[in-house]
Amino acid sequence: MIIIFNSFITNIESDQGISLTPALNGFASVDVQDQSGLISKYINPSVINVIPSNFNSSLNNIALGKTTGFLYVPGNAAQKIRTGQSIDMIIYLDSSDPKNSVVRDEVNSTAKVISQSYSNSLSASATPQNTTIPTITQVSTGEPLPLQIIKKVMLVILLFLPLLLFGNIIIDSVVGEKERKTGEILIAMPLSQAQIIIGKSMAVTLTISLQVFMWLIILLIAGFNISNPLFVFIFIFLTSIPIIGITTVVAAYSKNYKEAGIGLSIVYIGIVGFLIVPVLLYISRKSFLSNISPMTIVMRLFSGESISLPDYALALACILVVSIISYWIAIKLFERDDIIFGPRPGILKLIFDLITFKKF
Repeated sequence: MIIIFNSFITNIESDQGISLTPALNGFASVDVQDQSGLISKYINPSVINVIPSNFNSSLNNIALGKTTGFLYVPGNAAQKIRTGQSIDMIIYLDSSDPKNSVVRDEVNSTAKVISQSYSNSLSASATPQNTTIPTITQVSTGEPLPLQIIKKVMLVILLFLPLLLFGNIIIDSVVGEKERKTGEILIAMPLSQAQIIIGKSMAVTLTISLQVFMWLIILLIAGFNISNPLFVFIFIFLTSIPIIGITTVVAAYSKNYKEAGIGLSIVYIGIVGFLIVPVLLYISRKSFLSNISPMTIVMRLFSGESISLPDYALALACILVVSIISYWIAIKLFERDDIIFGPRPGILKLIFDLITFKKF
């Protein structure tokens, strides 16, 4: 994951930007004001969807994310070409949209093709001194993608970091009962296994929430612009519940600290991937499915974006489902006497028992 992320950052910070080779029609769209049809009819339709428009409506479409850019071609472009004059075109691009590089490159290549075509035509007419060269002025809006990566992804990773720092407390709390031989005493107390697991988990969850709250206060004092800090805190707190549940599953099944540490390292790689990859997907494509990661919702919250109810529902449903499944498995594992007092069952047998709902 580090290698992939490093390659991604290297590519977007290079002079060439991100190289995209889309295979679908209308991969990107651009509004065009071109009365002469000089440029719009030559742009590759298999890549760019050209939409006739005007200045005001196009800038509004860019702000709403409906189009990637707006190209303005002077109305007297055809007349200037006939007299051999230069044509100044202006293209407005949303730098926060990764597809802006595709639009920019396509417009530039189209301008070069037209320039070369008319130059050859003028050369054939024995007037090579009058060469028409369309020039493009680019005006960018929004944050460039590398800046988004730094300001959004890195900040949201920082806020989620405490969720991955307190797994050792759960490991010590559950596995320590086996190592210290205090599990029998705990089971003998007038508490159910569910109360024991939930109690241990909630203690760690509250500790995490305190850490996240402190970090938010420090970031705000340091001058970071974090919108909706209360909702950001609530979503991070809710996300910690299923993560602690998954950690408890590893602790309940592990035989000792060493085994628990190895298992936790492998599981946390999957958790980090599940949290971060949808965030990068959202920045690149703003896909609805990317909201399955609570980290995506948190990033959108502190960025001040408007979030629809279905987006919230998808993230909350994921948190709820993973929480129920993980705590149910952890409680069932903790209920088995052979987990605490005797040899463990194999992982395949446990999976079979859970799938078939065999009574332990």
